Amino acid sequence: MRPSRLAAALAAAALATLAAPPVAAAQAPAASAWKAPRNAWGQPDLQGVWTNATITPLERPAQFNSLVIPEAEARKLEAANAQQNAEGLKPTDPNAKVTDLPVDCGRGFRGTDCGYNSFWVDPGTRVIRIGGQARSSIIVDPPNGKLPPLTEAARQRMAQRFGRNNPRAFDGPEMRSLGERCILSFGTSAGPPMLPLLYNNTYQIVQGKDEIAILVEMVHDVRIVRLNAKPLPASVKQWMGDSIGRWEGDTLVVETSNMRPEQGLRGASGGTQKITERFTRVAPDQILYSFTIDDPATYTAPFTGEVAMNATKGPIYEYACHEGNYALEGILAGARAMEKQGRVPTSDPVADLAGEGGG
Repeated sequence: MRPSRLAAALAAAALATLAAPPVAAAQAPAASAWKAPRNAWGQPDLQGVWTNATITPLERPAQFNSLVIPEAEARKLEAANAQQNAEGLKPTDPNAKVTDLPVDCGRGFRGTDCGYNSFWVDPGTRVIRIGGQARSSIIVDPPNGKLPPLTEAARQRMAQRFGRNNPRAFDGPEMRSLGERCILSFGTSAGPPMLPLLYNNTYQIVQGKDEIAILVEMVHDVRIVRLNAKPLPASVKQWMGDSIGRWEGDTLVVETSNMRPEQGLRGASGGTQKITERFTRVAPDQILYSFTIDDPATYTAPFTGEVAMNATKGPIYEYACHEGNYALEGILAGARAMEKQGRVPTSDPVADLAGEGGG
């Protein structure tokens, strides 16, 4: 689809979404009870604005030993999340110093990263429900709901790039994450795989006869899936990879390769990964999204996950990542200041500010 046609299609879909009433999160009925509508080309219609926001984690927590959990347990998790949000809405003491911040403020944040309160985040309020069943994890295979072990080479790669004492971690912007640089989304929100994050978990799907566009809210990415197309040469690496799609009945199957090594899941890619995604519209307001990652240079076995993409009211607003973005400049300026003092910056900013950084 040419850029002008894609822009027109995105605009038309956004207007259609604005005219539609809000749709609540769905619980998928039995497969035989509902059939996806078709678009002008006879394809199952995936168009619309969707969110994968959820409090269900990627990996299964130790408290659960099965993928499906009782509804009562799911409601307990949702109530605890609501309480955490209420606590996070409380104002921060303006007189607090960086060293006064909590060591662990929840959702994986520590120290100086505790600057977000609940007003600024939107990770979701419910666990994943597919077919009316509550899920304990996104990972469905291996059966234990855990990522397979990393290869030894991958462990060494990650320790070298992301380790606390990596001497090059603050050399320049190229050593920082893609999200900090406003190149691509944090984590793998842009995909593949498209996984939920702390906020901006919204996607807009626009279909054409030969191409499908997925507009990603986080850091304004647009991913193009080429239908029944020939893959690009292996030497051509792209952000979000080279995505080739095909229809298998009512399911859109997308195979992606040629991803740049900087964009692997949790930073672990060895540049060899192949990702297979499946999009199946299982209800008027839900798409079942599944993905399988096969990356022999990083993981000792393939693994599969499932996410519910629920319809939500649009449109998707602009994500202006670099407007007022002083964080990256501050990170590098702080590192240069420490170097002038003969100290080596680490990945623990609280320790650095307290004078405990390497020397």
